[in-house]
Amino acid sequence: MKLVTFLHNNQERVGVKTDGDYYLLEDKTMIDLIRRCEHEGLPDLTNLKPISGEITLFAPIPRPFRHIICLGKNYEDHAKEVKETIQATQDENLIPKNPIIFTKTAFPAPGDGAKIPLHEHLTKKPDYEAELGVIIGKTIYCATREEVEGAIFGYTIINDLTARDIQVKHAQWFFGKSLDGFCPMGPHIVTRDEIPFPPALDIKCRVNGETRQSSNTSYLIFDIPYIISELSQGITLHAGDIIATGTPAGIGHAMTPPQYLKRGDVVECEIEKIGVLTNYF
Repeated sequence: MKLVTFLHNNQERVGVKTDGDYYLLEDKTMIDLIRRCEHEGLPDLTNLKPISGEITLFAPIPRPFRHIICLGKNYEDHAKEVKETIQATQDENLIPKNPIIFTKTAFPAPGDGAKIPLHEHLTKKPDYEAELGVIIGKTIYCATREEVEGAIFGYTIINDLTARDIQVKHAQWFFGKSLDGFCPMGPHIVTRDEIPFPPALDIKCRVNGETRQSSNTSYLIFDIPYIISELSQGITLHAGDIIATGTPAGIGHAMTPPQYLKRGDVVECEIEKIGVLTNYF
């Protein structure tokens, strides 16, 4: 099932997309829907009718109720390609021995088709990062690896945009990754029943039609069962929490010469079985 948040008749609504049609659901927000599904299961579409009229897609969760939880350097090829590092404790190959976990804010998160500000007064090095986003579907604490699959609601695409110069200047990642508009998400959430677990999905990023990133989520250094189980040992995860699992090699920062985003660029992040997230800069 593909779940969406969109603008229809000047109102933000939550619904389901099937074969190009959209169906309205009763929930006010996607987080309300996810929390209702925790107890009632996925919505029944039997008596729903497709809506008519123009819609504008938003991020599936436009206003996350807390920060996005992110994994840094979670693909080996990306960890090796990074030229500048603020992780002085890493070994010479830059391969993390433990998950690098940080957060970024997204309030609101732009959706598919949205225009993204470059903040040219502040950064000269905006960069892209295609990532698989995992949406938690129920409250968990101290979960085992075996319990993780049942705690997942679904999956989406996240572009973990990063101002590289700010990231290095401030010797931490939050500010450079949390500029307004720097967390595009979408185009929808695909529920976990549609994707075999753990996900082994092709992931790509294109800039103006040129493929920059191409990998598969099976190459995660720390896989989804490990990530979620580890986090839950000390943090209660709630329905609606979002985890960005890391990006593969091919970032603009690591190219020779570096290729940062500029005005007029079009970035497409694509993940198999989920779709394509397209944004304009």
